Amino acid sequence: MNLANLRREYTQAGLDRNDLAPDPAVQFRTWFDQATHAGLSEPNAMTLATVGANGRPSTRIVLLKAMDPHGLVFYTNFESRKARDIAGNAHVALHFSWLDLERQVSVEGKAARVTESESAEYFNKRPYGNQLGAWVSAQSSVIITRVEMEKKLEELKAKYPEGRVPLPPFWGGFRVTPEVWEFWQGRPNRLHDRFRYRREHSAWIVERLSP
Repeated sequence: MNLANLRREYTQAGLDRNDLAPDPAVQFRTWFDQATHAGLSEPNAMTLATVGANGRPSTRIVLLKAMDPHGLVFYTNFESRKARDIAGNAHVALHFSWLDLERQVSVEGKAARVTESESAEYFNKRPYGNQLGAWVSAQSSVIITRVEMEKKLEELKAKYPEGRVPLPPFWGGFRVTPEVWEFWQGRPNRLHDRFRYRREHSAWIVERLSP
């Protein structure tokens, strides 16, 4: 495969300063709704970047499950690598890639746990199998075979009937409070449109960035 020739030209749209909402959360909601209506596969999938105690970054895909005036929410096992990273360094980055629309959104901010009641409210809305899966998985730990997980799943089905699965004490949500947003729109000749929102006191400053 000749990777040097694997390329596409971005021609769908442009992005001008006058197109942007004053509030980046409003702008994000507009783009997110457009990505959803375009039928993109899992438009709420986002890359989460964290930094561990050893100074090494790591990334993984998580799903955006809530958005409110305070930030963006995802859920995970509190004993996972990402959660342990956040416990030591709350600064994280998020990235949404909607390449069918030739768009990307990046977010930098701080992550903090949501309340237990918020986690429980979301957990109770999850499908039965997903609820049990949260109990089964000791996320990020080493396992020998899949058999041990499947055995534990069957044991939990017997212990917790549908509608009676409690919130695991080691599972819940994180809310990322944005400090910086960047909106990227692909353009021809790699001269993409990039706009950054950065918080300055109580106001958002919008700046165009060179591609």
